[in-house]
Amino acid sequence: MGARWKGKGAEVKTLADPISEIVSQLQSSLISSNSRGLLSGTSVLLKADTELTDLLNRACFGRPRVVDHNNTELSSDELWKHMTFRKENFPILFKAFSHLRSKNWVVRSGSQYGVDSVAYRHHPALVHSEYDVLALSAQDGSANGRLRVWSDFHYTLRLCGSVAKTLLVLDIEQQQSCATSPYVAEERTITRWSPEQGREKKLNPTHVR
Repeated sequence: MGARWKGKGAEVKTLADPISEIVSQLQSSLISSNSRGLLSGTSVLLKADTELTDLLNRACFGRPRVVDHNNTELSSDELWKHMTFRKENFPILFKAFSHLRSKNWVVRSGSQYGVDSVAYRHHPALVHSEYDVLALSAQDGSANGRLRVWSDFHYTLRLCGSVAKTLLVLDIEQQQSCATSPYVAEERTITRWSPEQGREKKLNPTHVR
């Protein structure tokens, strides 16, 4: 379907300031400053100076928030357990998020479209999202029972088409044998089939004398 830019000059601006470079700068800044976050519910609070705030905004990571001092600092393992306890399918959603982010897609919530997330090729202020994303896992069984019957596909694809987006399904599989990266993602894009694509093209009529 391709990118739908917001306003004149948006495409040029993204080419001059690619999201991959912004994310690289953000990663370097977080590493050099040894940044650490504080857990508040299901959010992680990160203290940021002006430079880091600018990078976070440009990379479309998080939102500004007034600091609440009633927070608990946890290790990465404790944080993972906490988030999984709060949201049963957190590992699946997190793997889908990190998979898309590793490919330099900007990922935002897709609840308004009935999907897990939406993916942008750059900052949402510059371009419309291109994909409606569903993260599915066979391990979840009935807890993640979407797109199991034809009507699910039909309604979901109609919704995607009405907002000019392509449905991207990420099948998340758990690898018990791999401790460092236990989840892998397989990508599938699904679009509506048009009968016109399978019909023979009519030849132009010829005049016989």
